[in-house]
Amino acid sequence: MTVNLTLLIATGVLVASGVYLLLERSIIKMLLGLLLIGNGINLLIIGLAGPAGEPPIIGFGNELHEEMADPLAQAMILTAIVITMGVAAFVLALTYRSFT
Repeated sequence: MTVNLTLLIATGVLVASGVYLLLERSIIKMLLGLLLIGNGINLLIIGLAGPAGEPPIIGFGNELHEEMADPLAQAMILTAIVITMGVAAFVLALTYRSFT
């Protein structure tokens, strides 16, 4: 398996920027840090899922089974996107509540 170095560097930059923003005192900067870390982890999952392949609907008994894409990584990222949006909405609600 080959690893895409560009995705790994982008993951490192996003996570490092997110950690730096999480250490700030502003709630908005903390929210941006959480979003950056979430996107960095999503890139990490995509990078570790392997190369693109055929659609995963082919079936187990087909000879193209070895060239299929892994659908688990895609499902995990879709779930992570929904959770990240929920956390972002919660932090925005906390920000609004602290403002008023």
